Amino acid sequence: MPATDPAPWAVEIDNLTKAFGDFVAVDRVSLQVARGEIFGFLGPNGAGKSTTIRILCGLLSPTAGQARVGGYDVARDPELVRHNLGYMSQKFSLYDDLTVEENLDFFGGIYGVPPEMLSQRKEYALEMGGLQDRRSTMTRLLPGGFKQRLALGCAILHEPPILFLDEPTSGVDPIARRAFWDLIRQLSGAGHTVFVTTHYMDEAEYCHRLALMYRGRIIALGAPEALKAQMPSSDRGSESASEPRPPGSGLSTQLPSLEDVFVALIEREERSAP
Repeated sequence: MPATDPAPWAVEIDNLTKAFGDFVAVDRVSLQVARGEIFGFLGPNGAGKSTTIRILCGLLSPTAGQARVGGYDVARDPELVRHNLGYMSQKFSLYDDLTVEENLDFFGGIYGVPPEMLSQRKEYALEMGGLQDRRSTMTRLLPGGFKQRLALGCAILHEPPILFLDEPTSGVDPIARRAFWDLIRQLSGAGHTVFVTTHYMDEAEYCHRLALMYRGRIIALGAPEALKAQMPSSDRGSESASEPRPPGSGLSTQLPSLEDVFVALIEREERSAP
């Protein structure tokens, strides 16, 4: 059930820490995500992104610090947290031996969608994903892009205000990825908060803000253009720093790509590490 007194932030994290024995996977992370925001969570494998998301989804308890999702504390009210979010992973979590419609029926039951609402919500998911003509198709026969859209439809059947998408475009072609991001923007425009991890830098450009995580810590946070503009010229590659901007741009040098920024920030962390 939704919170009766909506918090000003969809996601609030304060000094969140998660340790597994002597290994600290999440190290005093703090950030806030606004309602309706597309928030990108980036970082190399093993940076702590998935662990953070599992904590925010109420699947892991933090070792220290606090996290609130939709106004609920993830440690005290994990069930309420899970009722107020949708989750989609790169594995899609679909059942290949069920049809498209049967998957929607199954997840509608899992999420507790009232029977009188399920038919309407299924039609919305089918229309959103362009799956109306494939409702009777076995899921294993769907192309990757359609599986992806079906998984998103399953995740939003219960109309969650917050969506966690963990590398949702992994393994699908560029056209399918672009179509999927069109859906994400539609959901954001309708007021859903979207918290997404990705390894694709072109997708990171679509986010309102980004956080770069490395070795369990947030080492950069801000809008994509702001992060590129804040990068010191001494950290920019010679090609990026010297390439001229198009005439009339008002800038004499090309801003670095997000990939340049993130590589430089991680290299700087490596140099400063004890």
